[in-house]
Amino acid sequence: MTERGCFNPVSGFAEGSDMQIQFNTDNQIDGSDALAERVETELRKSLARFSDHITRLEIHVGDVNAAKGGDDDKRCVIEARLAGRQPEAVRHEAATVDAAIDGATQKLRRFLDGTLGRLTDHKGAPTIRGGS
Repeated sequence: MTERGCFNPVSGFAEGSDMQIQFNTDNQIDGSDALAERVETELRKSLARFSDHITRLEIHVGDVNAAKGGDDDKRCVIEARLAGRQPEAVRHEAATVDAAIDGATQKLRRFLDGTLGRLTDHKGAPTIRGGS
């Protein structure tokens, strides 16, 4: 497995946020620096409103069935570590690496919106469930 390591804290997030992104690929995927930077940029833009809650993201991209090919054989798993909560993971399989990453990113955004959105009501006030 190729590991691109932890990037410096993502500078596009709110002050005080120390979210880190770790990007990993298996040996069937070309985990270039350009791909890692593109993924980091996309995640930063897509998840910016959740930056106060996310401490770390781990992205794992792989080829499900290696050289055999086939439909939807690229997988992206994104694990989000949220402050004060257990890590949560989403995954998406698609025909291309980009589509797998995009699908997993959308799933994570929907998950975070549902999970973290419940902490405040529609008027922005704290609910009885706790939260910010």
